[in-house]
Amino acid sequence: MAASHSIIIFIATLVVLATSISAKEYIVGDKSGWTLDFDYQSWAKDKVFIVGDTLVFNYASGAHTVMKVNGTGFQQCIVSSSNGTLTSGRDIIPLQTPGRKWYICGVGKHCELRNMKLFITVLPQTMAPAPSPVATSASTKLIIPTVYGIVVALFGSILLLFV
Repeated sequence: MAASHSIIIFIATLVVLATSISAKEYIVGDKSGWTLDFDYQSWAKDKVFIVGDTLVFNYASGAHTVMKVNGTGFQQCIVSSSNGTLTSGRDIIPLQTPGRKWYICGVGKHCELRNMKLFITVLPQTMAPAPSPVATSASTKLIIPTVYGIVVALFGSILLLFV
């Protein structure tokens, strides 16, 4: 009885850890952050956003905002308070559902005249493309945390078998 209970805990732990290991955190604009005159569409074009990932908008609090809008709001830079305005300077947005997502800055004419807008498409976890076999500097940075996470998950799961 205890062995079957341990196996169930082992499998549940692996599932939870595998899901959390695969999620990525994207700093919008990388080192530039959420700022004026940055090409966010170029920044996003080579990235694959998957349900479970998060976006982090870094900016000086009070200088900008982050607003989730629809496609029309994105194209026309329409500021609407219906979806809420984020103002912390380090806004973390979990990508919980697949589909198109649009974000703009609601301060002044930052969206219209200074290009503070981001459009992404979030894929479901099951439709994530296979990783590219060619290593780039960005993918190399992800290998070490992923391998480390897998090793920790396996070690922790093995320890659970002996508990």
